[in-house]
Amino acid sequence: MRIRPCIDLHNGKVKQIVGSTLDSPDEETPQTNFSTDRSAAEFAALYRRDNLSGGHVIMLGEGNQAAAEAALIAYPGGLQVGGGITPENAEYWLRAGAEKVIVTSYLFTEGEFSFERLKEMQKTVGTERLVVDLSCRKVNDRYFVAARRWRETTNFELTAVNLEILNEYCREILIHGIDVEGKRQGIDRELVALLAEISPMAATYAGGVRNLEDLAAIRDTGKNKIDATVGSALDIFGGDLPYREVVRFDRHHRGREAKSEGRE
Repeated sequence: MRIRPCIDLHNGKVKQIVGSTLDSPDEETPQTNFSTDRSAAEFAALYRRDNLSGGHVIMLGEGNQAAAEAALIAYPGGLQVGGGITPENAEYWLRAGAEKVIVTSYLFTEGEFSFERLKEMQKTVGTERLVVDLSCRKVNDRYFVAARRWRETTNFELTAVNLEILNEYCREILIHGIDVEGKRQGIDRELVALLAEISPMAATYAGGVRNLEDLAAIRDTGKNKIDATVGSALDIFGGDLPYREVVRFDRHHRGREAKSEGRE
């Protein structure tokens, strides 16, 4: 398990937003936990200094390109980019310094998953540089992916069969627990456990983390297979959880894993 950093961009600013409010008809007014005039590049430089790699820069709507580009310049090869990614712009973001590109909405048409579009994305960027965002909400005790800034619940269910199929086209998935995202009320343990059970590829979970105990719960419930992202809870984003403690948590667990694998 490792900690994946995040930079969420809305109207060109770094923000932390309650995910379930992104489906508001007025895209300008989602519920915001935190907003800052500090640049995305400053946060990227912080993550680079602390060797937190494989994180994501998510562009929530228009007006975020310059901020995302600046973050990639500050941490080339250390961050993934998502938000409006298509075959037409994916290569641009990789050339701009993204480690990988994250795609969601492009893969769906009217709520239906398109394997043709998935194949097109894979052909464009390659299996190893493609991340599929499977952020999901629970519907009748099953988890379904939501697209278009989580406004549209799709027909794609998180199942072992579906993830095995995806594994032919990408090697990593990103999953926000939409029902708890940004609320700082605890993680979705059931979702974490499901991912640990069925995912054949690298998976990062985000949503509801409040403290180090929640990170430990992701580690234990996820059988040390699932990486974690912390957003609104961090003190650098206006929360109570010290960023330095999360960095120490990451270093401790990565060091322990390295020893167990004989790399140290």
